[in-house]
Amino acid sequence: MFTQGSVAPGFEPVAEAFALNFEEGLELGAGFAATLDGETVVDLWGGYADRNRTRLWDADTLVPVYSTTKAIAALVIARLVDQGVLDFEAPVSAVWPEFAAGGKAQVTLAEALSHRAGLVGFKDPIDPALWLDPPALSAAIAPLEPLWADRAQSGYHPLTWGYIAGEVVARAAGKSLGQILADDICEPHGVDFWIGLPDEEHERCAEIQKPKTAPLLGEMTELKRIAFMTKWSAPDRGGPVWRRIEIPSANGHGTALSVAMLYSLYANGGALNGEALVGPDAFDALTKVRVDNDDLVLPGRVQFAAGPMRNARGLYGPNPGTIAHSGWGGSMGLGDPDRRLSAGYVMNRQDHHLQGDPRPARLIAALYGCL
Repeated sequence: MFTQGSVAPGFEPVAEAFALNFEEGLELGAGFAATLDGETVVDLWGGYADRNRTRLWDADTLVPVYSTTKAIAALVIARLVDQGVLDFEAPVSAVWPEFAAGGKAQVTLAEALSHRAGLVGFKDPIDPALWLDPPALSAAIAPLEPLWADRAQSGYHPLTWGYIAGEVVARAAGKSLGQILADDICEPHGVDFWIGLPDEEHERCAEIQKPKTAPLLGEMTELKRIAFMTKWSAPDRGGPVWRRIEIPSANGHGTALSVAMLYSLYANGGALNGEALVGPDAFDALTKVRVDNDDLVLPGRVQFAAGPMRNARGLYGPNPGTIAHSGWGGSMGLGDPDRRLSAGYVMNRQDHHLQGDPRPARLIAALYGCL
């Protein structure tokens, strides 16, 4: 199996690690990229874009990155905070009055973005097709009561996070989160990443090979079941409607390089290509630790900022201050502000790890070994 792309001098071990993942049969198709001080030092891709192995993965292949999208969507919200359109410390209900129902009137935007709203999913059955209608799904979230009372405690919101974020942005800005991402960040800076993929881009998408086992969640609880394991906890993913709509928690599509470029904002204080896209106060509010606990849904200790995760368990390299997020099946992005280093990993053969997938772990280790 061959791989393609380029690495800067001194980063050859990353290419070797990337090739090894294929040689060991761990990949179908994948990409890995990294930037250092805003400059691309790694951009690799290889394998196949389809399950039948008839279409090669190339530099322009797009793939859904699932929850790796969350930290990218959070950048849009932080930009709106910087512009005075939103306020992390204000109640969600200030811009979305219906959200106050069910005892949620005081839930702040920062609490919702750091997975403390108590809305990990729907306890009672819903039509799974509702997930493909964001306004209707958001309307269904609004009257829900929190599933726990302590707003200091996090419980990961795998999908609902994005509908809350998207509704807040649309109401406050009069424009969708995905459109702001495209207009203000991606198009001006040549970033090939989309939340809400235009129909003309669908033919570039890789096919997903789903994992054969359930995600590693530890001991099953009622909250974990509601979040991940009911028949109505997620939509039918992968069709044209799912690609086309905006789900800021789950259906961002991009390349490894685009993920690395967007996460480079976390490595460079809110700047991309030398342009400050998020001011220092909003950036600090975005990235500071909001919660540090054993999560009610994810297994083990987590640190959440206002959307992204912090590197509490060393899964994203040696720096505990690294800002990162992983996605269902193995994708991930990271931004290390001390090294001014970012990286993105995407793939279409999904594994059951929610964090700490061994394929990007090998690449991250090789990348830091080159510094």
